[in-house]
Amino acid sequence: MIDLPDVGGSAAIPTSVEIFDTTLRDGAQFEGISLTVEDKLRVAEQLDWLGVAWIEGGFPQANPKDAEFFLRAPKELSLSTAQLVAFGSTRRPAGKVDVDPTLAALLAAETSTVCIVGKSSEFHVTEALGTTLEEGIAMAGESVRFLANAGRRVFFDAEHFFDGYKANPEFSLRVLEAAAQSGASCLVLCDTNGGSLPHEVQRITSEVTSYFEEVVIGIHTQNDTGCAVGNAIAAVVGGARHVQGTINGYGERTGNADLITCIPNLSLKMGIETIPRDRMNRLTAVSRTVAELVNLPPSNSAPYVGKSAFAHKGGLHTSALGKAGGATYEHVEPSVVGNETRVLVSDLGGRAGMAMKAESFGIVLDGPAAGRLSEDLKVLEAEGWSFEAADASLSLLMRRATGWAQDFFRVEAYRCSSYHRAATAGAGIILEDTELWSEATVKVWVGEQRVAAVGEGNGPVNALDEALRAALTPLYPAFARIHLTDFKVRVLDGAGATGAVVRVLIDSSNGERSWTTIGVSPNVIEASWIALCDAFVYGLLLED
Repeated sequence: MIDLPDVGGSAAIPTSVEIFDTTLRDGAQFEGISLTVEDKLRVAEQLDWLGVAWIEGGFPQANPKDAEFFLRAPKELSLSTAQLVAFGSTRRPAGKVDVDPTLAALLAAETSTVCIVGKSSEFHVTEALGTTLEEGIAMAGESVRFLANAGRRVFFDAEHFFDGYKANPEFSLRVLEAAAQSGASCLVLCDTNGGSLPHEVQRITSEVTSYFEEVVIGIHTQNDTGCAVGNAIAAVVGGARHVQGTINGYGERTGNADLITCIPNLSLKMGIETIPRDRMNRLTAVSRTVAELVNLPPSNSAPYVGKSAFAHKGGLHTSALGKAGGATYEHVEPSVVGNETRVLVSDLGGRAGMAMKAESFGIVLDGPAAGRLSEDLKVLEAEGWSFEAADASLSLLMRRATGWAQDFFRVEAYRCSSYHRAATAGAGIILEDTELWSEATVKVWVGEQRVAAVGEGNGPVNALDEALRAALTPLYPAFARIHLTDFKVRVLDGAGATGAVVRVLIDSSNGERSWTTIGVSPNVIEASWIALCDAFVYGLLLED
């Protein structure tokens, strides 16, 4: 029988914790993520650059892709901070460790550290595995001993630990004890179903750390109650010295503890060492780069690193920022985590925010101009305009509020039509199939010179783009460097059916800088034309 610790037992909060990243294994189970070996190698580079201690590379026995990763990693990765970890499970029920394929694959991966998962819940041992409690304990102990005797550092993930501990704490502790006595250097308490709450996690972790004083206790939390980060922090308060999680909280079902949030919470808020301090400002870059590598959009509302994390929109907020700086409404200095303050201009803002935003563009708005523009914006937003994601159009709007007018070109007229034409197979051979094509004509004035041009494209916006380029590129060579990189349309009032107002956003780049412009109209071509013209005007301003 194991002597259970007192319910009130507590352990000292550690001064440092190990950061164990499982983006390449647990994170890859997130819906919508499918990593190639190349992707995994690039993500691992980012994790090492951030400064995590451990990178769990995958389950080498599960699929050829993970096996290839462990084969290529030693040759193609040059890790300076992190160490690779191979993941697996304990031996099978009634099996032998020396012939178990999973344990053999872990050794074949040739990592100095391995992490194996074993069930620590009575219910899962008897029902899911269909074996006895004694066999469940033996599976954990024998597997750890086999790997440790082979010269591996062994981390033991106690699956379903919190659920198991609540139901039968004695059995769950016996599983941990078998792993610890067999050579595990870290016992990781897993909230596998993600159903525990912070007060439970802190209490149970404190009890476990009080019992296992000589072994590192770790925490692995899922986000099914939205508490994964809170549970990880609670476990550290309870004495855990090893935190597992993923970049951006990717993971099975609702995800894992987000290390991008855990790390600054622990280090900046609690003074606990995690990654090297001089790498804290890499958090934003790593978060966004990994999002790009896994082909998922970054969350604008992500704490610390999201685009909106330090964005201010309300009039009271922006006014206070102008008077006293970021400390008024920012809990940390954004640059500490590699982010930046943004002032959003909207119908919720006021003169102070308007003036601050203009200043960031290098535009001076006096009080009356800022006030008039603030009132104009309220009308525009009521019509469907939103400049939060269209800084280029906002910059032009602010310039016009000072009396400026662009003199690059004046639009006299434009026309666009679509038609079917015969498809060709080359060499003048006409096929029976037809293609939908668009043609646009634009007439513009550049000074006293009138220019007309025609453009063709696979859609009306493409045709308008080509026509405007044909008209203006001979006079403005910079047009050749401006390219449209993205085009988005949003219907603002679905109840309006085909007569609904639409909002068009166009992303553009000149190879060095990128910008976004906006157009709003019940006519999607007119909305596109407005955004397109602003895109070119802003691009020409950058050249000036």
